[in-house]
Amino acid sequence: MTRTRRAGASALTVCLALSLAGCGGGRGYTVPEEACGVPLNEKALEPFLIDGEKLEVSGGSVIRTGTDTRGACWIRVDGKQVVHFQVDKVDKIYDPMAPLEEFRFTNRAAMKDLPFDGLGALGDSTAMISTACSGPQASHLIAYVSVDGKAGGDLAERRRNVEALALDFVPEVKKALGCAE
Repeated sequence: MTRTRRAGASALTVCLALSLAGCGGGRGYTVPEEACGVPLNEKALEPFLIDGEKLEVSGGSVIRTGTDTRGACWIRVDGKQVVHFQVDKVDKIYDPMAPLEEFRFTNRAAMKDLPFDGLGALGDSTAMISTACSGPQASHLIAYVSVDGKAGGDLAERRRNVEALALDFVPEVKKALGCAE
């Protein structure tokens, strides 16, 4: 092959690769400022937001009024669940490190130094935080945050990202429920 043909073939290959990259991948959706009944922090969600065309929020609000004690919400990209939030209004603090809660986690560890009163546990793709509320709608709550087990970086990074998302989510839930601190 001559030098000119090789250069032309290389240029064609690069152009083809760049045009294919432009056709797929990336995000064709915007992240709403609020979903699941609370403001969303795009920076905390970022590690779990995969490339796709459509972001959907289903399940309604995690903030329930009256006698409803459980709210759940799912965030999906192109039909794939990337984040699940659940909030239960309860009558006391439940320890996420209790033996009965072990089934929720892979590689469970206690969360230390929460920025609010409560107990937390963190797994490879799940966080559970139990905290006081002392508000008009709940005396205590449990917040669960679960993510796709393959998103959010390597295992150590994913665990840090799940914890950051949970620690961002819980104060927003407490504020929406009118909890006193």
